[in-house]
Amino acid sequence: MSSPVSGPISARPSARAAAAGTLLLALLLSGCSGSSGGGKGTASASPSARTDAASSPSAPAVPDAAAYRRWGLDKPLAAPPAPPAARLTDGMKAGAAPKVIRRVPTQDKVVFLTFDDGAEKDPEFVEMAKDLKLPFTMFLTDDIARAGSGYGYFEQLRGEGNRNGIHNHTLSHPNLRTLSADAQRREVCGQQDALEKRYGSKPPFFRPPYGNYNDATLAAASSCGVKALLLWEATMQINDMRYADGGKLRSGDIVLAHFRGPSELKGTTMTRMVTNMLRSIERQGFTVARLEDYV
Repeated sequence: MSSPVSGPISARPSARAAAAGTLLLALLLSGCSGSSGGGKGTASASPSARTDAASSPSAPAVPDAAAYRRWGLDKPLAAPPAPPAARLTDGMKAGAAPKVIRRVPTQDKVVFLTFDDGAEKDPEFVEMAKDLKLPFTMFLTDDIARAGSGYGYFEQLRGEGNRNGIHNHTLSHPNLRTLSADAQRREVCGQQDALEKRYGSKPPFFRPPYGNYNDATLAAASSCGVKALLLWEATMQINDMRYADGGKLRSGDIVLAHFRGPSELKGTTMTRMVTNMLRSIERQGFTVARLEDYV
């Protein structure tokens, strides 16, 4: 398996445009009603090869204080700093194994929000994301995302300038380590193809269900254009987070959450869960940045 990502991200340019019950909680902590795993560490990373979802918006979106108060937050999160001059996948050679990343090496006081699978399609979360101009990254499982209102829901969540990326979480959410190499390739590359057909290019990021992967997963992902396999360091529960290490957030932590509703959140809505998550992030002295700007 590939080695962990380490070391600081390149310095910024001086003027860059700027989870019902106990089982559920356990499942969420291990990843997607499920997802967890390990490691760090993709194809050529020229800007033209990146999907729209991975392209930086032209300018940072600025929410107002009233919008935050509407969603139960006292004040807006601090604006994130300008993104780094180089991303972790920049300059990668074609055929290279995807970088496996659970935490972004940065000194910036930022964390990164990710939402998995696509089961809950709460229209209020669309309004919340729009009001708060919240950057986050989505990892969608095809058969789950297509149910109900389908992919159109997630397209609404992309935001201005396709701020919020849509990435690969397999076709049917299996434990990849239990599958043959060919079956893994069908799961990973099948969703790559589906997303390319829908959005015009292959997404550069992949998250394995439950965080489980092996060398065959990395080979499959590499063969169909994945540049980074994204894991996590913190998991959002209903009211607060659980941490893989240290009992608190650290700079560059990737936070795992899910598209979940009241039936799985003991009556709590997704928007209330997200409010609790943002409150915890702010209380710990962090803000939220766009993962695609760093990876």
